[in-house]
Amino acid sequence: MSTTITQAAVMIVAGALATLFIFAVASEAVSGAPFILAHKKVSLTKLSSGTERVSVTIDVYNQGSGTAYDVTLTDDSWDQGVFYFVTGNTSKSWEKVHAGSAVSHSFELESGKKMTYYGSPSRITYRVASKSKLQEAYSTPILPLEILSEKVGEAKLGLVSFFLLEMCFFLLQYGLLVQTPKIFASSFHV
Repeated sequence: MSTTITQAAVMIVAGALATLFIFAVASEAVSGAPFILAHKKVSLTKLSSGTERVSVTIDVYNQGSGTAYDVTLTDDSWDQGVFYFVTGNTSKSWEKVHAGSAVSHSFELESGKKMTYYGSPSRITYRVASKSKLQEAYSTPILPLEILSEKVGEAKLGLVSFFLLEMCFFLLQYGLLVQTPKIFASSFHV
């Protein structure tokens, strides 16, 4: 009985803390402050030169009700020994990002090393009009990148499509040789 009461108390406290967190976030958004969210996207493209192109896009959203000033995006998690720059760079600055708006930054890298690469989130710093201290936000993390490896999904898709084609050819050649059992056939009298 005491474990049930303890579990109930923990659930009540957790619910109260979650409610306080939601109210804190909501009051921050209502108070005229910016609320920065960032989404980091990466796509890989194999090139005929034996390298793989890594295209990175980071979208920064101001979901708050105030303007963010002196916004700086930094994404320095790309190892210089593994990647080299093709276009762009890993940092970008904006004078301001208004409430409800979004900005975006893209760059491209290439790598010739076969490996699994674990990147980290991008860092965004910004200033709020009423505070002198820089605020900080981080982008979403990326999944591990399988650079220059055969993609498991591509191999499975190839096997599935081969199997489906073979089944189609078999059905075209031999037709639908399906026999209905007598138990089911007797229940379908017309």
